[in-house]
Amino acid sequence: MNTEKVTARRLTAEEVSELGLQEEIYVSAELDDLSLDCFAPAFLTKPGKYFDGGSFVARTIFGKEIHVLPGNAEERGIWVADKAGEEIEVLQSAGVLLNLALFVPNGTKESLESLYTAAREAFGAGIVQRWNEEVVAVPDVKVDLYEEPARGRKGTSGQNRDRRALDIYPTRVRFIEPSAGWKFIVEPHEENVDDTPTI
Repeated sequence: MNTEKVTARRLTAEEVSELGLQEEIYVSAELDDLSLDCFAPAFLTKPGKYFDGGSFVARTIFGKEIHVLPGNAEERGIWVADKAGEEIEVLQSAGVLLNLALFVPNGTKESLESLYTAAREAFGAGIVQRWNEEVVAVPDVKVDLYEEPARGRKGTSGQNRDRRALDIYPTRVRFIEPSAGWKFIVEPHEENVDDTPTI
């Protein structure tokens, strides 16, 4: 793990309630329900004044949401940098995790091995790993991907749709994230036909 020592102090619930979205804080580092013995840089998901008596929710720089009750002595709490505080261990970002879905036309086992070998040579054998390998035959079909509000009013027309992407393969939909507050609508692809009369 790549960590560094930071001088910080633990905040009370009242102090946390005065924080805004831009304030950098430190919360317990958790990765896939594994609590690490250190902290992670984070930001509140909404200003502290809006958490009325409930747990505060922070999102770490690694994308993990943490629920914290600052007044609970049994929890790690919320910390902020302070030269007069105590030393804590903070987990730093050591790189970027990429989830890749590769479409290999007429792909064979040999061509996939060649891709894997080339990636390991480029980035290092200890860096490139295959965590979940799927070999899926992708049919030659395409879909249209739209976004619309997650809580749309009933009876409204499709006018509020935003076209997110065109002509994509269905297997790629799993690897695209919708915008906050929006959901995906996947429909069979239809070619745009211009039926404007010409002279």
